[in-house]
Amino acid sequence: MWSDEQWSALQGGYRAPYNPKHAVKFLATSDREVAWKELWENLHHQGDVGTASYAAIPEIVRLSARWDDPDANLFQIASTIEEARLRNSENPPIPEWIKPAYNSAWLELTKQAIQHYPASNEYNLVSGILSVLAFAKGHRAVGIFANYLTEDEQYELLGI
Repeated sequence: MWSDEQWSALQGGYRAPYNPKHAVKFLATSDREVAWKELWENLHHQGDVGTASYAAIPEIVRLSARWDDPDANLFQIASTIEEARLRNSENPPIPEWIKPAYNSAWLELTKQAIQHYPASNEYNLVSGILSVLAFAKGHRAVGIFANYLTEDEQYELLGI
């Protein structure tokens, strides 16, 4: 989608250069678990995200449209990146050249969340889907509650 020069100028969550293009391609062609591990390790670090985090989302969402089964990582990583973008003023803004694709990816991600929700039962998948839907509607607190807290933590906060 973008030039190699643009991809190689990106930074990950550690504020170090990181090009997510190869890990994203690995999602399409090989062991997703290995690809997800690399993406989680490099796109987000303790509330920090970088330009690579924003650039990866449109590519991941584009690939996910071809998957037979939804992957909780898709919804969780998108929510994690969006939450960090909105919450931490130290994170960079979305670069102008990425913004249209990032916004379009969020629209597609919302459609995928709605499509997969009825058949989803696994906790991480349901919470990731709910988080995406909440962030898409601008409800950050609900998105954070769904994405970051375990079921036990949620019950404890609710006193049930």
